[in-house]
Amino acid sequence: MSEWWRGAVIYQVYPRSFQDSSGDGIGDLKGITQRLDHVAGLGADAIWLSPIFTSPMKDMGYDVSNYTDVDPLFGTLKDFDALIARAHALGLKVIIDQVLSHTSDKHPWFGESRADRENDKSDWYVWADPKPDGSPPNNWPSVFGGPAWEWEPRRRQYYLHNFLIEQPDLNVHNRAVQDALLKAMRFWLDRGVDGFRLDTVNFYFHDALLRDNPPNPNNATDMPADTYGMQDHIHSKNQPDNIGFLKRMRRLTDEYDGRMMVGEVGDGGQRAIDIMGEYTRGIDRLHMCYSFEMLGPGFTAAHFRRTIEGFQAGAPDGWPSWSFSNHDVRRHVSRWDAHASTPNTLAKQVVAMLMSFEGTIGIYQGEELGLPETELEYSELTDPPGLRFWPENKGRDGCRTPMVWEAAQNHGGFSQAQPWLPVKAPQQERAVDVQTGESGSVLQAYRAAIAFRKSSNALSAGRTEFIDLPEPLLAFHRTGEGQTLTCVFNLSKTPHRLGVAGAAALTGPHNAVLHGNVLSLGPNGFAYLDAGRSQGVTLERLA
Repeated sequence: MSEWWRGAVIYQVYPRSFQDSSGDGIGDLKGITQRLDHVAGLGADAIWLSPIFTSPMKDMGYDVSNYTDVDPLFGTLKDFDALIARAHALGLKVIIDQVLSHTSDKHPWFGESRADRENDKSDWYVWADPKPDGSPPNNWPSVFGGPAWEWEPRRRQYYLHNFLIEQPDLNVHNRAVQDALLKAMRFWLDRGVDGFRLDTVNFYFHDALLRDNPPNPNNATDMPADTYGMQDHIHSKNQPDNIGFLKRMRRLTDEYDGRMMVGEVGDGGQRAIDIMGEYTRGIDRLHMCYSFEMLGPGFTAAHFRRTIEGFQAGAPDGWPSWSFSNHDVRRHVSRWDAHASTPNTLAKQVVAMLMSFEGTIGIYQGEELGLPETELEYSELTDPPGLRFWPENKGRDGCRTPMVWEAAQNHGGFSQAQPWLPVKAPQQERAVDVQTGESGSVLQAYRAAIAFRKSSNALSAGRTEFIDLPEPLLAFHRTGEGQTLTCVFNLSKTPHRLGVAGAAALTGPHNAVLHGNVLSLGPNGFAYLDAGRSQGVTLERLA
């Protein structure tokens, strides 16, 4: 079986915001197909499409009402087939989102299930009787605020929704539900997709006894922007029953050559790393997982080392996927700006670091331009958490604004119409056309870093051994097929010097100076040292 995904670079496309071909201000499949040359030219191996399925768009497609059709906003199945064909012609694999923990409340399954307690799909969703006082059956909260239970008068029961009220949770304990979901996945496999990104993969199962979640012992003493973080979600997600369903999914994908699954673990801290390990252990579960550990505020050597070593310990035969940005979090150039000498210097260091990590790498559209988070007014928002919890939580719209292609064109060349989210000057001035061929641009740095990773057996497939250095210095050896590279990063705005013991030469993209046995790293400095067939160099920080 082909394992193309090991060490690959996957480019996430947010369809609403990539390219509008129809003139309605919303991106679509034809627009994506039109711009695939950019992704191929970047050096990526695959694209991941956020949901394109039929949906009322209460949560921008993560509320699916038909698992086997394309929403008219994005086009048709014929347009999807054309996208697959063009991507494959360019050597790009295509991965699509699968939202299997919940559907839209407009899905026909839910329409039937909510009608009464006796129909064929009465047990396809999570239903529960009220407490004697009429309140919900337990204390579980919704990720998007408020209780995770909504009253349905026709059944005189509550239904579970871990996210929006309009996103009822499927009862995946029910074998018939699993069968229906697997059938939907087979539909897309038969259509030629190369894999799936599994949304909220640890939310599929709930505690059948509906026990209350305990308080979160690590919760901050001050009230957060919403109350979800105040509980330890040991009963509403992360159930051991999940493993059996993941194995069924793996058996399905293994029927097809070269297919893969990457799961999104919606959790944080050590538990997220443990789940990643559990879900990717062996050869009968997921091919890989990612968590939000590298999508948060942490930007220290200890944080990155702890996250990677935690996965290595928890799943020595598993495979991780690492990203610094996606459609759910603040863009990393803005998120980590306190550590940046300049935004461009940080962006270049970050891609060099990401491309040096062991595992599969994900990049989010626009990060190759060094796009900062778009600052939006409340009147410009569409995202439910932002609308509900503004201004403490400004939602996810700031990272979802349209891709910028031509700096001199209306709306950055994304659309001739007013886009669904605005294109603003700080983003437009970083358009693809002004960075293409521009020496020193962030786009050129991304192309160089990806090319170097793909040319190096040590980076694409080698093992990792960390080097003990004090903050803010992150360093490790990558060794594979007789080559050892030593990767060094200064995660600060202060210059640092390192003593180098052992024969080595600077190689690949870098912004450091090696003079004799002294490596000088400027603000956000980084370097790859080629030690040939030796075990790598020894480093020590100099005063």
